[in-house]
Amino acid sequence: MPVDSAAFLKRLFGLEGQVAVVIGGTGVLGSALARGLAQAGAAVVVAGRSRQRGEACAEQLRSLGAVAQFLPVDVTSRGSIEQLLQATLERFGQVDMLINGAGVNAASGYFEVEDDSWQQVLQSNLTAVHWGCQVFGQQMSRQEQGGAILNIGSVTAHTPLSRVFAYSASKAAVVNLTQNVARELAPHGVRVNCLCPGFFPAEQNRKILDPQRVENIMRQTPLARFGEPHELVGAALLLLSRTAGSFITGAVYYVDGGFTAMRF
Repeated sequence: MPVDSAAFLKRLFGLEGQVAVVIGGTGVLGSALARGLAQAGAAVVVAGRSRQRGEACAEQLRSLGAVAQFLPVDVTSRGSIEQLLQATLERFGQVDMLINGAGVNAASGYFEVEDDSWQQVLQSNLTAVHWGCQVFGQQMSRQEQGGAILNIGSVTAHTPLSRVFAYSASKAAVVNLTQNVARELAPHGVRVNCLCPGFFPAEQNRKILDPQRVENIMRQTPLARFGEPHELVGAALLLLSRTAGSFITGAVYYVDGGFTAMRF
């Protein structure tokens, strides 16, 4: 009797009957993660600021046969994140997974960065992650099946680069926050992990990378290229899956083409 590999993989990574919220799902990387979760069987809430991009992403997921809906969120407002949770519960009755994937960068020299820009980066990249973990984590802790939270960090959390100091500082704090929150929520059946992408064609990278810097990054990356958004999906499924990732919490996973390993 041949091995039923499809059934095995479905038991290990399948997300049928579960609900995922992807904050930052209107972005390049967030939408790829939302698509991956939907194809694994989850009902997906695409959450972000841009209704146009969010509705387009949700429609694409529905065209694949998934259950998907766009819900607006302003991550600089705790109240907006609370409203996102409430709207998700009203629509689906539960929330099993959260991806904290919103992010911004202030692409200026260190002496030129203004206080408002610094605060905006920390608010969007760090405080919003804390609010997401707290608001959604509390709901998950009340559920019999618990839940899983995936925070999006960055390779720059441990690898200094010029002109990304605020972004790097916020993402390093996200790594530390993830590990602390994982310890806090573990007794409540909620796992919290961090996924750190390397260099991908996301909006914040396009703003800061000139051709010379692109060449330098390629030279320092063993795989000698940028990542493709879909290459984040496998790691995300592992960290979010109740079965495959059941004993993984407080972990920091790099998907960076070997960049971190080569630098250190």
